[in-house]
Amino acid sequence: MDSYLGWKIDFAGPPGAPAFTGPDSVHWRVFKNPVALGIGGVAAVLLEFADARIRSGVWDHSIFKTDPIGRSRRTGMAAMVGVYAPQAAARRVIAGVTRMHARVEGRTPGGEAYKALDADLLDWVSATAGYGFLTAYDRFVAPLSVDDKRRYYAESVAVARLYGVQTTLASDADFMAMMETLSPRFEPHPIVGEFLAIIESGKGAPGLPKAVHRALAKASVSILPTIVREKLQLGRDYDLGAIERGVLRTLGALADRIPVTNGPPAQACRRLGLPGDFLYRSPAAQKRMLESWTAPARAGAAT
Repeated sequence: MDSYLGWKIDFAGPPGAPAFTGPDSVHWRVFKNPVALGIGGVAAVLLEFADARIRSGVWDHSIFKTDPIGRSRRTGMAAMVGVYAPQAAARRVIAGVTRMHARVEGRTPGGEAYKALDADLLDWVSATAGYGFLTAYDRFVAPLSVDDKRRYYAESVAVARLYGVQTTLASDADFMAMMETLSPRFEPHPIVGEFLAIIESGKGAPGLPKAVHRALAKASVSILPTIVREKLQLGRDYDLGAIERGVLRTLGALADRIPVTNGPPAQACRRLGLPGDFLYRSPAAQKRMLESWTAPARAGAAT
């Protein structure tokens, strides 16, 4: 059982309780991979920090500047809840996050007023997370088809609506269009460099060599659209080398096949009557297993 915002989140029960996506979803495939989540999560923060309103909201109204690792982990857990937790638990957590965000408002250093629940800010934060995790998996774990990407975006809609998102994505093209609309606002800021320095420091996962953390930071920059990277002035120092890319792809492939037996993905599988290592099996093995998956469980997971 995991904890988030003071709530205990039981990914393992109650038995049969459906999530907002199911074990045959693209979300369950992508979110089980820590390499994709690490790279995609950092990229999402960079995309958000390009807008002064979001950057100010995060920096001035959260513990990010004093405990960036802890705050990032809690954000990651919120994402896990939306994908793997029973729907009732996810609704409870999302409602709590929304109440917390309702108190966040202020002015940017340039004097522009903002509220965390402003529609265009909610839309952009949701879009950056979706694009970041999907693109990181596609580039550093396993290529995804156009149909898989469309399914991924469609699967995101239910949870996005609970957060108050009004404009959801149906494709990468939708993300690029939203980005183009907001891009005149994007600007460089020292906070971006401070954030990347924290990622490179290795504090988030001290068991890994610092070289891997530096590669992860560069990989996150590498999946940013060119216009964002230019606006943030993330130059050649953040170019990802061929060896670094190879190391991350190897780690991503391994993470896709080595089960984390007590993690939310495995617990959610067991909750729905599947083996804990279901998501780590070959696509052919998963297909055979889903064919014999009980009808009530299949119907519940699709609810």
